[in-house]
Amino acid sequence: MRRFDMRLPAIVKVEDPTVDELLTETQNVSARGVFLYLDRPLAEGSRMHVTLTLPPHITLTDPVRVRFTARVVRTEAPLPASRVGIAAVIEEYEFLRSASTGS
Repeated sequence: MRRFDMRLPAIVKVEDPTVDELLTETQNVSARGVFLYLDRPLAEGSRMHVTLTLPPHITLTDPVRVRFTARVVRTEAPLPASRVGIAAVIEEYEFLRSASTGS
């Protein structure tokens, strides 16, 4: 699947009640997956919920908010800034009503 380098702000929620929302930025996105960096590792198979906004230059219309559930398939060793690369496959997604609507 073709990947697109898209650095978009994203909010990540993991299925761990002890972890708050994590703010990050995507590095690349495809129709079936996403790669981003977090400040902590996630185990393979972990699920995460990601919300991001596709900007007008991508949608060719108004900004579009998307929320998707993804499963971690790979983690990469921490970078010097202690960020961990996370590759995840998108399992399901939904378009949210508008870019200004809260989640």
